[in-house]
Amino acid sequence: MLIHQSFTIKGAEGKPILMDLSFKTGQEENPMVIFVHGFKGFKDWGAYNLVAEYFVKQGFRFLKFNFSHNGTTPENPIEFADLGAFGGNTFSKEFTDLDLVISFVKSGIEFQAPSRLSLIGHSRGGGTCIIQAAKDQRVSKLVTWAAIADFRSLWKKEDEIEWQKKGVIFNFNSRTKQYTPLKIDLLHDLEKNFQSFDILQAAGRISKPWLILHGDQDENVLTGEAIKLKENSSNAELLIIPYANHVFGASHPFTKEELPLALQLTCEKSVEFLRKEI
Repeated sequence: MLIHQSFTIKGAEGKPILMDLSFKTGQEENPMVIFVHGFKGFKDWGAYNLVAEYFVKQGFRFLKFNFSHNGTTPENPIEFADLGAFGGNTFSKEFTDLDLVISFVKSGIEFQAPSRLSLIGHSRGGGTCIIQAAKDQRVSKLVTWAAIADFRSLWKKEDEIEWQKKGVIFNFNSRTKQYTPLKIDLLHDLEKNFQSFDILQAAGRISKPWLILHGDQDENVLTGEAIKLKENSSNAELLIIPYANHVFGASHPFTKEELPLALQLTCEKSVEFLRKEI
């Protein structure tokens, strides 16, 4: 029987992190995957619930969570109801959140702590996972989907002039029709920690198994970024998914009962990689 459990823990600045764990009865000790969403994403975006079910059917426990400052709330987990939190988010806060989630998973307080723990990160979440995996011995394997190679690629370079002058810029979300704020704290955080937040440098330090998956029709993060990551890591495998865009054929809301073909292939290749003996 498929089981879903929800948990809430305190994240950066005490704001809540909402997460859900999916697994099958009798598989309470199976390897675990933590899924990390990207910029303007959330744990229940698009087909992510179908993704969780797919991994569970393949013998994994699957945990996904909302960053504490991603703009959603436990009461509204699929809406950007807290734009103040979204605007005040920083990379440091997301690293704090991810570390707290991993610590929660490994603590064994609410469920059996996994002996094998893997990270899957999408887009900005992929960049975050690369840096985390490079320094965290609790992570056994890494998979990135359409990962960015530079946090600065999330905005236009010319926007930094206005950003420095006004202290905030607004990013239009074409799906929700909202103008989401980004405070200057985000840029200052990156500048202050430019060495430790250098994704390509972190890629070069990863010694554990790593699979890079990227769509050949990704217009948001070009395939050249995946090639850069691979070139900086002697330990990574690179696989280009044909006919796949940035979200591998998914959308939000996603009403179909089956995964899009590109996302299905992405999940299959991820599982195949995670099943390999280390």
